[in-house]
Amino acid sequence: MKVTAEKEEKVANMIFASIYPLYLNRLEKNGRTREELNQVLEWFTGFDQEALQALMDEKATFRTFFEKAEIHPNAHMIKGVVCGYRIEEIEDEFNLYRQCRQMEKLIDELAKGRKMEKILREEKK
Repeated sequence: MKVTAEKEEKVANMIFASIYPLYLNRLEKNGRTREELNQVLEWFTGFDQEALQALMDEKATFRTFFEKAEIHPNAHMIKGVVCGYRIEEIEDEFNLYRQCRQMEKLIDELAKGRKMEKILREEKK
């Protein structure tokens, strides 16, 4: 599938605080914890629990969320298909959309029981 400017704009204007509970609910149904979700989010964005809570309290949009984030240097290693979109094929002009899908891919892997050391990608030495 192809990303459009309208699709990116729709995602950019979504409120992170309204989506976080959906992520958490999905993970808890699969035996994972809030701490694991927050660990994955901190690895990907640099936001610790306090920063995540502050973003939720201020009702930050995904645009604000990703503008403030310090995306992990190994984020380029997140590949695969999420919601019909192949992450590595999303054009550079839709970076926010790509980052959102990368984050969802990490959450998908967590929900499916993947080991944390595999989710938190490290460069091979």
